[in-house]
Amino acid sequence: VQLQASGGGLAQPGGSLRLSCAASEIFFVINSMGWYRQAPGNQRELVASIGSGGSTKCADSVQGRFTISRDNAENTVYLYLQMNSLKPEDTAVYYCSLSLLDYSDFDRKGEVYEYDYWGQGTLVTVSS
Repeated sequence: VQLQASGGGLAQPGGSLRLSCAASEIFFVINSMGWYRQAPGNQRELVASIGSGGSTKCADSVQGRFTISRDNAENTVYLYLQMNSLKPEDTAVYYCSLSLLDYSDFDRKGEVYEYDYWGQGTLVTVSS
């Protein structure tokens, strides 16, 4: 699996940025995809996620400002995070994540395996 995130940069308070993540070489079922962020001195936190059926969740801190979406193309899945009304507290490194389910042993053992992958992170800085 390859995850390549892009779109970070410098934005002014109240501004917008759009993050993108391209996921390729996927050989199992997608369980969910998401965006996390980690600010200096803080733990990594979930920003938004999208399930296999398209249902989305957002952290309370970004509700109404950030929107997560996904597009499927041939051999690649694209994950986006549209960030509007940015605040200085949104400054962090943003990571895309991918959760896959492996059903190869389900018939024989009743087991389903989950694999989690992370992109390399893209820095978002909100400052005037």
